[in-house]
Amino acid sequence: MIDTRTVNIAEPDISDLEKNYIMEAMDSNELSTGRFVSRFEEAFAGFCEVPHAASCMNGTVALHLALIGAGVQAGDEVIVPALTYVSTANAVVHAGAKPVFADVHPRHWGLDPDEVTKKITPKTKAIIVVHLYGHPADMDPLINICSEKGIILIEDAAEAHGARYKGKLVGGIAPLGTFSFFGNKILTTGEGGMVTCRDKSIVDKINVYKNHGNDPQRQYQHQVIGFNYRMTNLQAAIGLAQVERSGDLLVKKKKIAMRYEVGLKGLPCKMQPKMDWAQPVNWMNCLDSCLTSDYVQNRLRMLGVDTRPFFIPLPNLKIYDDPSVYPIAEHLSQHGINLPSSTKLSDEDLDYTVECIREILGS
Repeated sequence: MIDTRTVNIAEPDISDLEKNYIMEAMDSNELSTGRFVSRFEEAFAGFCEVPHAASCMNGTVALHLALIGAGVQAGDEVIVPALTYVSTANAVVHAGAKPVFADVHPRHWGLDPDEVTKKITPKTKAIIVVHLYGHPADMDPLINICSEKGIILIEDAAEAHGARYKGKLVGGIAPLGTFSFFGNKILTTGEGGMVTCRDKSIVDKINVYKNHGNDPQRQYQHQVIGFNYRMTNLQAAIGLAQVERSGDLLVKKKKIAMRYEVGLKGLPCKMQPKMDWAQPVNWMNCLDSCLTSDYVQNRLRMLGVDTRPFFIPLPNLKIYDDPSVYPIAEHLSQHGINLPSSTKLSDEDLDYTVECIREILGS
């Protein structure tokens, strides 16, 4: 197969609406702070069907603020999945606590409740559950564990805008949810994050910490040693437009996932499982191949198709260096590939990608 095209794995999907909102913010000279921030927060809270949302600089910051809101501090332990992006664990360290890793479930790739139970100690303060690559984790068993043990549950929904678990939108199931709006996410602000919450006192606390610890009732009266974690009005302008376009973007994601599901049927590989209780959003369309991810990626790269490997299991990173074995996370990391999943992907490029994968895995 000879072709000179390049198929990108992810691109931001920006329309005239985002551009118009940006110009509105610029024309009003509201670049750093302004009305779009509160409009975006209100719109995103509605999108997640929660009463409160607090915007911030990025998804890692959102996790850090959620941990602060949950009361996590030095000496605490927080259980996180062995397979996720590094920021999930890094945010725990930023909060002064220790990340403790648990393997993921072989059927849905979310936290395995049985593995979580093994890792709970008297120091366990919270559990962060990740909705990996846009598929919800199995929440009910984790909610039960947290209820029985008095542990706080936090959803890392950075990759799962609009996904549902048993009809409930992710980010609004646990007491706290977090999101990323990085440029490759379903909804983007370039960089940006959000914390979703049902408890007003917690979101009030988060808003104080993200704004230098400033008392909202008295300017320059700082209650705590806070952070400069605010989102700009320009970012929020883009975010508001993205929320208003979310229905169309999610429909595009679904069509891409269906094309991969049909086109790759019968090959010695499988796509990310879809559980009966889940409505995933397929932020990334994930291939668990019979071959190593390096081999398949290199072949696809030669054909002009951009892909990404799955995350390296966090316990295997030198910065965490956990000698325990996490067999499911390690298998997925060795064989998993993220396929082109941009909502700007043309039908022609999508068909070409499917054809390339069939050639590699069917030969």
